[in-house]
Amino acid sequence: MASRLTGRPVTGTRAASGWPAEVMLDGGTPVMVKRGDAPGAVRAEVAGLRWLAAAKAVAVPAVLGHDERWMVTERVPTGSPGPEAALRFGQALAALHAAGAPHFGAPPPGGPEDAYIGLAPMRNAPGTDWPGWYAEHRVLPYVRGAADRGTLRPAEAAVFARVCERLPELAGPAERPARLHGDLWNGNVLWGADGEVRLIDPAAHGGHRETDLAMLQLFGCPHLDRVLAGYEEAVPLADGWRDRVGVHQLFPLLVHAVLFGRGYADQALAVARDALAR
Repeated sequence: MASRLTGRPVTGTRAASGWPAEVMLDGGTPVMVKRGDAPGAVRAEVAGLRWLAAAKAVAVPAVLGHDERWMVTERVPTGSPGPEAALRFGQALAALHAAGAPHFGAPPPGGPEDAYIGLAPMRNAPGTDWPGWYAEHRVLPYVRGAADRGTLRPAEAAVFARVCERLPELAGPAERPARLHGDLWNGNVLWGADGEVRLIDPAAHGGHRETDLAMLQLFGCPHLDRVLAGYEEAVPLADGWRDRVGVHQLFPLLVHAVLFGRGYADQALAVARDALAR
């Protein structure tokens, strides 16, 4: 597969129980081979990586070849997280967001509207104001999905509906659409052996920049204080952003509730109720 997509002979593979898998190309070049399990998933990821790279801000692995089912990217030698790399990452992430997007919900150029975040469907439909778009396309679809699975009870689903009604007042100052990674948990942040960060596995789209930062905080990120310091040094965040972290975390928490069950639903409910209490 790697040979067909890159045009270079494969000289070795590293044993793996699944995908992605590491493959060695002729000349000693290590690459990663990944399979897309859903229609359009590879096209969405490739388009996302190229859109992020086009901002010339945060580094991403180069796409060396792909088709509708498979993709090959360069392998990133990893090292240990460090405070200086974290500071530079924060600055670069601010520059990525500042590169912007045509509208909220904008897919990357060449990417499908029906994309994915992890294994969950994610629709990139256009919106003009963030609160309305976020409610319609990033909160309520996953509330319905969790309710359909029995993970959320009807009365609990109504809590999220009330949060969505109040989003115009909870959202803070209006901001222009940012160019988001879209699935920025720590597992998608590679701390390179060269001291630089690279981002993988995007669910890229036009959104609110605080959403990427909220996801970093939700699932943990080494030297997060330095990442945030670098970000604010480059492009300060709007007043009150810390109070809005939970609102932005509703999206990934509800996605996880759909994929992984009740524990994340309880966490999302706690965040939603806290937002309503403000």
